[in-house]
Amino acid sequence: MTTTPAPFHDIALADLKAGLNDGAILLVDVREAEEYAAGHIAGALFNPLSAFDAARLPTPGAGQKVVIYCRSGRRSVTAMEKALAGGRADADTHYSGGILGWAGAGEPVKQGMEP
Repeated sequence: MTTTPAPFHDIALADLKAGLNDGAILLVDVREAEEYAAGHIAGALFNPLSAFDAARLPTPGAGQKVVIYCRSGRRSVTAMEKALAGGRADADTHYSGGILGWAGAGEPVKQGMEP
């Protein structure tokens, strides 16, 4: 289990699903291209950790939140650290369950490189 260091936050699966459904969450996948193509959460933007660029994170509108995820919660913490260092303090939340937790809960996974 991944421990999320302060000032970062973890989001629960139910809250992630609700936020994706109502447009309140802008989801970012930081895994590598082959992982993303093999299966990602529909709508997730691709910003791989190996070339992570805080400037490429989506800008949240009113009532929206940027949420980062990876395979199991480790790379997403590193991405949040890089986002903070890049001036994006609003990218402070991740889904620590990652794609493993999402798929393991029976949630749908989209294949290919399109969000």
